[in-house]
Order: sequence, then structure tokens, then C-alpha cells
Amino acid sequence: AMSKSAVKISSDLLSNPLCEQEPAFLEMVTAFDTAMKRMDSFNQEKVGNGRAGACVRWFSSVFPSLNMAVKRREQTLQDYKRLQSKVEKYEEKERTGPVLAKLHQ
Repeated sequence: AMSKSAVKISSDLLSNPLCEQEPAFLEMVTAFDTAMKRMDSFNQEKVGNGRAGACVRWFSSVFPSLNMAVKRREQTLQDYKRLQSKVEKYEEKERTGPVLAKLHQ
């Protein structure tokens, strides 16, 4: 989906009237469009061959920080869900001083 979006953006840029007015801009946008189409073709080949897992592993090996970011996001999501359930429990209880203090916390 990401590469399809990039191809759409590059084709939209090519249809920009500025490309007709500025040859340097047209050259850059054409190079960008070519790169995005090649990337999309590569991605479709990997996914189309059923090798999406290999592509993801390769991507993760090239960008190790991505894997760490995904793990941090998952951990944060679990923490959020745990705290959200606590908030819901306190909201269901009678509104006394200690409960309100814990709810605010």
C-alpha cells in the first residue's frame, strides 16, 4: 500500500503544471516517479511470489530500529490497555475521595 501511494504521489507530481514551466523540476519528478515505480514493482514481485515474510525480514535487517520501534509500540499499547481498564473500573465505582484521587492519577 505504501509503494502504491508513493506511485500515486509521483504521478500526481508529474501532472503538476510546474513541471511544464520548470525543466529541472520535471527532471527531478521524473526520476522520483521512475524510482517509485521500480520500488512498487520490486514490492509486488516479493509479495506476489509469496515471499512477503522474507521481504519483511530483509527490511528489518536493514532497518533494525524499525523492529525496536514496533516492539516499543506493542509494549506501549499493552500498557495503555492495562491502564484504560483500571480507569474504567474506577469510573464504575462510587465517587469517593480515594477513588477520585486514583482516577485522577
